[in-house]
Amino acid sequence: MAFNIYICGVGGQGIGLLGAALAQAGERSGLTVRSCDTHGLAQRGGVVSSHIRLGADALTPLVPEGGADLVLALERLEALRGAAQYLKKGGKVIYYDTAYQPVSVRTGQAQYPSGEDIAKQVGEIGGEVSVVTLPGIRDPRMQNSALLGRLAALKAVPGLKTEVIEEVLKEILPPTALEENLRIFHSAH
Repeated sequence: MAFNIYICGVGGQGIGLLGAALAQAGERSGLTVRSCDTHGLAQRGGVVSSHIRLGADALTPLVPEGGADLVLALERLEALRGAAQYLKKGGKVIYYDTAYQPVSVRTGQAQYPSGEDIAKQVGEIGGEVSVVTLPGIRDPRMQNSALLGRLAALKAVPGLKTEVIEEVLKEILPPTALEENLRIFHSAH
């Protein structure tokens, strides 16, 4: 049985790096990995997503709607959307509690979801929610390291070990950001 991960957020948050780190860690752990990214309007703050499927019976890279064992989100609204569309019954949502409000919210035409809204929706399908917030992250793109840290601490992906994720981060992060990202990764445990 495949283990399906749907990753979502807003352009510029480091979703590509988050997806690459998980896919590489999965491969190094001996898992069959299928993955793909969608970038859309990423450069303009649009929605970005990544699909990762782990396991020998994952024949295609796209996570089917309602089929994600795990939804990782780098923004609260995207956590709600990702859970609504992709999370399967009993799945997990791990999200970084930050808000990139769309124009409709800023102009008062729509309401931004609260953490309680996400917990309620995920709870209705028997799922679990883990919220990550670390004060003092100087670069929002480093929030992805916090998600990876929480994912590792929760052992949210079967067969994926903390050491392997950390090893991959040491290889793919730029040297100037490595120490801070590793500190954040360990702080999120």
